[in-house]
Amino acid sequence: MNNAEEIWLLERSRILEEARTIVFKVGSAVLTNAQGLNAAVIAHLAEQMAAIWQARPGRRLVLVTSAAVAAGRSVLRKLGLDAEKSGLSARQAIAAIGQCQLMQAWDEAFAVHKIATAQVLLTREDLRARQHFLNVRNTFAELMDWGILPIVNENDTVSVQELKFGDNDNLSSLLANLVHADLVVNLTQAAGVRACDPQKDPAAPILEHIADVAKLDISKICGSKSNVGTGGMYSKLKAAQRTAQIGVPTLILPGREAHILTEAFARNSRLGTYIEPNQDVVSRRKYWLAYQTDPAGTLFIDRGAAEALLNFGRSLLPGGICRVEGNFQEGALVAIKNDNEEIGVGLSNYSSQQIARIMGLKRHEVAAILGDAHYPDVIHRDNLLLHAVV
Repeated sequence: MNNAEEIWLLERSRILEEARTIVFKVGSAVLTNAQGLNAAVIAHLAEQMAAIWQARPGRRLVLVTSAAVAAGRSVLRKLGLDAEKSGLSARQAIAAIGQCQLMQAWDEAFAVHKIATAQVLLTREDLRARQHFLNVRNTFAELMDWGILPIVNENDTVSVQELKFGDNDNLSSLLANLVHADLVVNLTQAAGVRACDPQKDPAAPILEHIADVAKLDISKICGSKSNVGTGGMYSKLKAAQRTAQIGVPTLILPGREAHILTEAFARNSRLGTYIEPNQDVVSRRKYWLAYQTDPAGTLFIDRGAAEALLNFGRSLLPGGICRVEGNFQEGALVAIKNDNEEIGVGLSNYSSQQIARIMGLKRHEVAAILGDAHYPDVIHRDNLLLHAVV
């Protein structure tokens, strides 16, 4: 073992041992089989999470669980109904059926270990408005202060496309910020992150350690999405890139392996893939504003403006904008690009129509068009997140 290897292994062991707040995310492929929910797997994971919780006084856990739709389809099949019916209303109804089954399974599994649970169903709207975000954060804090385990899923029953998180990997990355997590543990069907696409090279080795996840060519090393859930390794690494920005590491583990959590949390364990957090972290407010919704449009900027943002911490001025795409209002989240380079995302002080009128202009020229009631910058640096994971 060389010195660099010894350092990351010691750091991994320290983080797993000292982590006070841990977000566990479990995918559909881990929790289900051909018959529906796999009660034995759920019971085994609950036993291990309980042991991890009780190993450190004051530790708090949050569980993000998939598999409501898979569980609902199982119920419909047993009733002789069309479990494969498509369409938004059918999926929402199936999720409503399965959510009861899923929550009951987890609740009973944790009750064996004298752990009480609370169901929390979220849509993106619950985290989009700042006041809603703070209300949700206070609810989680209260539950965890009481020693209750929040069990979280997307509220598929009411969620429409523009309110969806996309998948529970994305949801877990947002919760890591909301609950001030120290660690995210993502349990999947894979043994870890492989060095290249496993569909092209089944013998590709597992990456035990990723020092800088932002430098990974995710599209190159990831296979397709799983056929049970909605994620796949691509979305897990995207989520890990995001949480790394607020200083939170991610551990990706094979959730179906016996005693996987117990063994992974043992000192000097190399199981799975450990993804280090960034050294330079962003503020949690900037993280929230960047990821609480998808960008409504794109601003294309010149090289000088890109250098001002990236190298000198400046705000984005009208003069540096070359083109605007999309139709959005003031206060919308927009992406910023220089040619094909992703610069970041930020909150726009102007609508797309206004930007089209003032882009490329100097401040006095903007005033002549919009009058005195205008902002000096299109996006202020305090409302800008560079290198956002989009």
